[in-house]
Amino acid sequence: MKEKTKAILTAFFAVIFSYGIVTAQDTLYIYKSGEVVIKQAVAEIDSIIFYDANTPLYISRDFTKAGIFTSGCEGPAVDSTGNLYAVNLKNDGTIGIINSHGNARIFSTLPEGSTGNGIRFDRQDNMYIADYTGHNILCIPAGDSVAGVYVHNSSFNQPNDLAIMSNGILFASDPNWGDNNGKLWRIGTDKIPVLLDANMGTTNGIEVSNDEKHLYVNESAQLKIWKFDLNETGEISNKTLFASFTDYGLDGMRCDADGNLYVSRYDKGVIAVFSPEGSLLREVQLLGKAVSNIAFGGSDGRTCYVTLQDRKMIEMFRTETPGREWKLNHSTK
Repeated sequence: MKEKTKAILTAFFAVIFSYGIVTAQDTLYIYKSGEVVIKQAVAEIDSIIFYDANTPLYISRDFTKAGIFTSGCEGPAVDSTGNLYAVNLKNDGTIGIINSHGNARIFSTLPEGSTGNGIRFDRQDNMYIADYTGHNILCIPAGDSVAGVYVHNSSFNQPNDLAIMSNGILFASDPNWGDNNGKLWRIGTDKIPVLLDANMGTTNGIEVSNDEKHLYVNESAQLKIWKFDLNETGEISNKTLFASFTDYGLDGMRCDADGNLYVSRYDKGVIAVFSPEGSLLREVQLLGKAVSNIAFGGSDGRTCYVTLQDRKMIEMFRTETPGREWKLNHSTK
């Protein structure tokens, strides 16, 4: 047995007794209750991530190796089969796919002049990418790996992050970092961009609430999170201040299925969790500081994957409630 496998097995047997582990023909099999849960060639093993009912909640740990992304590490998103994606793996202008073990490979190289930021999936597993250098929203159809232009608009500053409703309507934050202002756009399934607000601060993180009755948008420089009323056609109204801060930064946001909002606090190195009413419930301490975005995934939707631009990697932690988008994409279509 190879030394790397011996070390892995020793660690597993020391802390996890409910899993069985077998090696055969240079392949590592890990099973639980008679069912194989991981099958991996020994030579390809970098790390294997386990969690079960005893895994502590809200404790962050490494998911991928450090340094495998560029400093533009961003855009985590999970498809309906559980694959995790993030932008700028190895080089800017790429999209990486990361398996359940934390091993990453290049999934797609974007068209020349394009660099991805936020990623979202619709219920058909089409991938949408905010392309901030090409001033586009890109799309990779389900089952493909080649990105094409979904929407281009010369009035886009640099699309930063995306949110999506169950009916496929997209929202895009569009900051102008040089002038500390930004825009908010809606892109319907007709692919026509509609400017919803031209006079915001540096729009960045954006998310739809669990009941799709509200849209959250944050402003990085102004350190504010705004809450809009939202209807089924994507119209917004009644802009109100949801939360404000006096330090550090704001970046990507996601809601869980209970409506709690998970907010990336850039440079503070925490995910701040707010109730739907705006009360701070907790801060999840991360190992890195420059947290750029978050997504829910795992077999039950309760694993949070977090991109760290200082560590150029992805961390993970477990939570009590599955993500809103994960639950939506795993419901009956």
